Amino acid sequence: MRKLLSNTTLRLLLGVLGGVVLGLFASESLIAVVLPIKHILGQVIFFLIPLIIFGFITPSITRLKKNASRLLGSSLLLAYVSCIGSASLAAFVGYKIIPLLDIVPVKEATNSLPEMLFRLDIPPLMPVLSALVFAFLLGLSVIWTKAVKIEAALYEFQDLIFAMVKKILIPILPFFIAANFSILAYEGALASRLPVFLAILVITVLCHLIWISFLYISSGLYARVNPWKVLKYYGPVALTALGTQSSAASLGVAIEQTKKCPELKPEIRDFAIPLFGNIHFPGSILDVVFLSLAVSQLLYGTMPDITQILIFIPLLGIFAIAAPGLPGGTLITSLGLIHAVLGIDDAGAALMITIFALLDSFGTTHNITSDGALTLALSTYTDKKNLSPDLPE
Repeated sequence: MRKLLSNTTLRLLLGVLGGVVLGLFASESLIAVVLPIKHILGQVIFFLIPLIIFGFITPSITRLKKNASRLLGSSLLLAYVSCIGSASLAAFVGYKIIPLLDIVPVKEATNSLPEMLFRLDIPPLMPVLSALVFAFLLGLSVIWTKAVKIEAALYEFQDLIFAMVKKILIPILPFFIAANFSILAYEGALASRLPVFLAILVITVLCHLIWISFLYISSGLYARVNPWKVLKYYGPVALTALGTQSSAASLGVAIEQTKKCPELKPEIRDFAIPLFGNIHFPGSILDVVFLSLAVSQLLYGTMPDITQILIFIPLLGIFAIAAPGLPGGTLITSLGLIHAVLGIDDAGAALMITIFALLDSFGTTHNITSDGALTLALSTYTDKKNLSPDLPE
C-alpha cells in the first residue's frame, strides 16, 4: 500500500479527488483555512522556480562542451525541430478546436470566497525570465573561461536543487492541486470547468499520439527500417514515465531497453539516448502551448494573437532544450516566456501548473518514447556521413 501511494500520478489524482470532495462539502470557515494554505504552497513553488531554472539549465550548458562535435550539433537540431513541430501542432489544433469547445470565462461564482485569514508572501530571489537569462550567460561564461571549480560547484548545486525538488516540491504538489480544486468546487466553478479539463486531456493525448507516430514513421522511412523494431522496446519506459512524470527517472530504463534494439548502433545509442533524454521534450512543449491557449481562453475570454504564438514557439523550443527532466520542468522554465510574450498572469500560471501536473504523465511518456525515433534517424545519419560520436569523458 505504501509503495502504491508513492506513485506520483496516483498522489496527484488523489489530490484532485480530495480537493473536489472537500470543496463540495466545505463550510466558509474551512475554505478560509484552505486559502492561506494554497497561497503558501504556491509561494513555495514559485520561490523554487528560479532556483530550479538556474540549478538545472546552467550545468546542462556546461556539460555540452564535452560533446562538442558535429553529432552534438545534429542532435540539437533534431531535438529543436521536433519540439518546434510538436508545438506548432498544438497551436494549430488549439486555434481550430478550442473555439469549438465553447469555453467562456467564469466571472461569477456561486459562492464568494471568504477573506484570507493570513497572508505570507515569499518573494523569489529573482524573476523567472532573469533566472533564464542568467543561467544561459553563466553557463556560456563557464565554458569560455574554463572555470573548472565553478563548474564543479554548479554540479553540486544541481544536486542540492534536485534534493529540494524531491523532498519539497513534489511532495507538496498534490496538496497545492487539492487546494486549487477545493476552491474551484466551493466557488461552483468546477462544474463549468471540469468538461474543459477533460477535453484538454483528450485533445492533448491525441496530439501526443499523432506526433510520436509522425516521428517514428519519418525516422523509419529515412532509415528504411520498420519503426516498430525500435518502438516495441519502449513499453517499460512508457510505464516508468507514466508513473514518475520524470524524463530523468525514465532515462535509466530507456538506456537499458534500447540496448536490446539491434537497429540502433551501440556507439550512437550510448551517446544519443542520454543526450535526448535531457534536451528533447516535445510532449511537454505540446502541453505548454495548448494549455497556454486554453487557459487564456478560459480566464480572459480570448486566445493570444497568432503573432504572439509565432514568437513564443521558437523561443520556447530554445529554453526547453535545457529544461529539467522533472515533473513540470518544461512548464517551470517557460513561465517567464508565458508571462512576457503571451501576457498570462500569476493566476493563469497557477491554473496552468494545476492542469499541467495532470497532463505531465502523458507529456513525459511522449518525451522519452520519441527519443528512440530521433536516435534511429541519428544512427542512419552517421552511417551516411561516416561520423563517430565525441563521447563524454
